[in-house]
Amino acid sequence: MAMKKKVSVVVLVALSFTLLLGLAQSFDFHEKDLETEDSLWNLYERWRSHHTVSRDLSEKLKRFNVFKENVNFIHEFNKKDHPYKLKLNKFGDLTNQEFRSTYAGSKVKHHSMLRGPSRATGGFIYENFEKTPPSIDWRTKGAVTPVKNQGQCGSCWAFSTVVAVEGINQIKTKNLVSLSEQQLIDCDTGENQGCNGGLMDHAFEYIKRNGGITTEINYPYVAQDKLCDISKENSPMVTIDGHGNVPANDENALMQAVANQPVSVAIEASGYPFQFYSEGVFVGPCGTELDHGVAIVGYGKTVDGTKYWTVKNSWGADWGEQGYIRMKRRVPTKGGLCGIAMEASYPIKITPNSDAKPASPLNDEL
Repeated sequence: MAMKKKVSVVVLVALSFTLLLGLAQSFDFHEKDLETEDSLWNLYERWRSHHTVSRDLSEKLKRFNVFKENVNFIHEFNKKDHPYKLKLNKFGDLTNQEFRSTYAGSKVKHHSMLRGPSRATGGFIYENFEKTPPSIDWRTKGAVTPVKNQGQCGSCWAFSTVVAVEGINQIKTKNLVSLSEQQLIDCDTGENQGCNGGLMDHAFEYIKRNGGITTEINYPYVAQDKLCDISKENSPMVTIDGHGNVPANDENALMQAVANQPVSVAIEASGYPFQFYSEGVFVGPCGTELDHGVAIVGYGKTVDGTKYWTVKNSWGADWGEQGYIRMKRRVPTKGGLCGIAMEASYPIKITPNSDAKPASPLNDEL
């Protein structure tokens, strides 16, 4: 009986913690909060307290005015019949330009233009993988680590790279290891620029050239540029044998790749709707000025038949759908929604008991 009581207490504590965590991550407002200047001030103070946002008195009025504009934008957007919703998240008192420069300023397109000829390993290895499953979620297969947070550092390219390498390593070895973005920021400085942006292809090349990448525990993330820790750089834990590029602007090829492993992609993520995305299938508006690196970890379709990509972001679990966004796939726009199919790439890992060729074809339902 004592053992049963002890188990019950543990379960209750766990449930209570989960409930508190859910409450901590939610912040809603109502029509009455927008009625007067005083109610808006109260809302702003509650929001600052909820997200632990500190502001100097000298800039508080400016921030409040930005906050008001954002709140009204979110409120008016959510009243319309969109397939996705927005929420007042931790970016609530940032202008879109500030948000863009801090969180979507990785200059992926710029680095891609400077890259020159691709140094990918061979051709597209999934070219003959014609029978893709109707849906896949690498999270449920144990190939995706918890959502991380890049903070105020333009290091999304490193996070995108690491998601893909963590994924293929787990698929090949059955061992999920959280890897070090900080190593890439500090040590991969030949063509990438740390917190000032970079390109996933360059990072894959660095990992191969370096003989691997170490773990996050060994080389933890600090959200700023540091000198390379050579001792940690020389302690690789996970290796890759190269990388490949998905044929540009081809969502069919992208689906073939994602059916086999998580894939690094670049998107345009700097618009107001992306800044405050909360839930649902994102359909834009957005362009193709690639400014943010993320990773596709699955795909599927909703009950009404809307097809989507499951995308892991690096803005923390309190953004979007617990750190993820579902983005519409199979759109008529060249390059896919927000350019998601323009710069897709993936690491290649060959092990003694396995190779990089696709597995047996599965039933198709596109």
